[in-house]
Amino acid sequence: MLRILHSLPRTHKLLLLPVATMVTVLGAQKIVTTYQDVQRTHQTLDTVLVPLEADARPGLPSLTFDRSPVADAIEIATQALDATRSHVPLASLTATEIVDLDLIESASAAGADPEVPLALARPAEAPGQPQPSRLDDGAVHMAVVIGTIGSGMLDHDGGLVADATSYEEVPDEELALFDEGPILLEQEIAAAEPYVPEWQTYTVQQGDTFAVMAQNHLGLGYSEVLRLLDQLPDQNALTRWRAGNSFDYQLDEDGRLLALRLMRNARSGFLVERDEADGFDVATIERAGEATQRLFAGTVSGSFARSAQATGLSSTEVTELTRVLSKKLDFRRDTRRGDRFQVLVESDIIDGDSFDPRVLAVQYEGERLDLTLVRNGTDNNFYTPDGESLDPAFNRYPFEGSYRLSSNFNPRRKHPVTGRISPHKGTDFAMPIGTPIRAPADGRVEKVGNHPAAGRYIVVRHDNGYRTRYLHLSRPLVSRGDRVTMGERIALSGNTGRSTGPHLHYEVLVNNSQVDPMKVKLPENKSLTGEQLMAFQRQAEPLLAALQSGQTGTVVAQARRDEVDD
Repeated sequence: MLRILHSLPRTHKLLLLPVATMVTVLGAQKIVTTYQDVQRTHQTLDTVLVPLEADARPGLPSLTFDRSPVADAIEIATQALDATRSHVPLASLTATEIVDLDLIESASAAGADPEVPLALARPAEAPGQPQPSRLDDGAVHMAVVIGTIGSGMLDHDGGLVADATSYEEVPDEELALFDEGPILLEQEIAAAEPYVPEWQTYTVQQGDTFAVMAQNHLGLGYSEVLRLLDQLPDQNALTRWRAGNSFDYQLDEDGRLLALRLMRNARSGFLVERDEADGFDVATIERAGEATQRLFAGTVSGSFARSAQATGLSSTEVTELTRVLSKKLDFRRDTRRGDRFQVLVESDIIDGDSFDPRVLAVQYEGERLDLTLVRNGTDNNFYTPDGESLDPAFNRYPFEGSYRLSSNFNPRRKHPVTGRISPHKGTDFAMPIGTPIRAPADGRVEKVGNHPAAGRYIVVRHDNGYRTRYLHLSRPLVSRGDRVTMGERIALSGNTGRSTGPHLHYEVLVNNSQVDPMKVKLPENKSLTGEQLMAFQRQAEPLLAALQSGQTGTVVAQARRDEVDD
């Protein structure tokens, strides 16, 4: 039994202690009652007989008592203690009540009358009062034995559970059931709970370095710090700090780093976790934002870029807007004070910050040009509401008919007289003076001039970004800043400047560098037709409605998304 008690948790021992004490005290009460009877009949202690119950079996005496609910234990113990201090007769206490938790060591008579029962007391000695008689050691021992047996060694009928014997010695350390110091239930319960790491936040202070901070706060050694930095896709995230930046981390029970979460911005960051091999695993964090549409409206006043920024557009959004409009709009010549524009922008909003802004639609109402463009979600290109592309087809030849190619594009050409390298950066077509020259694609006339070597010439900047030059003309038909369309007559061929005969010198420039006009890859017609056009127009309808509303601010974008999903 002692082994069982010793194996129990300390908190269980506390719960069993009151039960064992109650049984022991009740057994002691039984002995005291018997001792009173002996005093009345003047028997000697060595002939004391413990009276048995009427239904008791042979063996040890029965200690069967009615049990009081455990909930009443405190109240009953208090009553018993008060009774002891006030010399209340023991007979007035029922067997179910709990008396003083101390083992009875003495008993005294309340008077000469043998009918008056003994009372439990430890009063100070006073002259003239009868002195208490101490209980025999045998009675004390019997109380301990009865209490031990009553705590569980008897069956329900009062008989022995088994032959009461022992063949093994119990070590002293196993007998010390409560020698582990004071028991604090809160500490015992807390010790049984599993350790759960909590996220903590560290704010970077002026002069902090990750290596020093990691050793002081994260329990990392210098070699671990270097190994962690090597595994990060971007070491600058931990080495180039700014005071006020922060990151989250978790520590184990020993104060060593378990996990570290670092956000470079509201959208992306890294998660570092310790693995089973005591190394680190690094994962990338990507937060998805909520797509939000905003409508901006403004009026041109001076520079278009400054006018656009005045509406609240960010620098990134202004850059994309000017890139889109520049294919149709010359900001230096086509914009006029008082021109109006509206821009519908969509971006991902995370924690109040805007990410990945996208121009969805733009409407420009100007003195020289009216233009409406809508982004096509299928190919991310911009079209007019009718499906016309900003990058129309580009003709290979700037004229109609067929004319002989008199000199090819040749950057390594040698001069026929000097023998030196004299690059020919265009293509010459021999043709009669006055042959119409036509624009190979939509664009705007960038320059009209006259040069001693090139003669009369024209430069056109096209909507797809290409530029073309026409030299040795007899007469230009357009002026600087004019808008031209594919196939429109722009000049007449001639023989001006340094020329050996009537011809057209034709150049194509890509990224401000001359290329071979006969070999350069030219854009094809990308205008939408058929089902593609119908799908685009369904998608563009809510965007155009938002532009027409004129209500700046946040715009509900769900309608457009539903249209696309259908």
